[in-house]
Amino acid sequence: MRTNLKITVVKTFTPEDVFGPNHGITRNGQPFIPCDHKEGEEFIVNNQYEKPEGFCERAWQDLYSTIMVYYHGGDYRFPSPGATYQPCGDGVNPVVFKIEKLED
Repeated sequence: MRTNLKITVVKTFTPEDVFGPNHGITRNGQPFIPCDHKEGEEFIVNNQYEKPEGFCERAWQDLYSTIMVYYHGGDYRFPSPGATYQPCGDGVNPVVFKIEKLED
């Protein structure tokens, strides 16, 4: 049986959400550019080694261990069998994802 996964962007946060309106965070002296992901955006993973087109590289690295658990027959079973939630590790602009196992 082949395993495909669906990754859904559940919640995005800005530096203002995390640190307040006067956060003063910049990247190389430039205003902080938020993550490109939008709430409700969906990605299908049909190959455990290939990041979906348009998916954030940082988030892919952070979610990869969870993806591998599903591809190797494991399951987190929360909030239900075949589904779990995981954030990316960007402490300034975090994003929460839902990862769901899809069976062919």
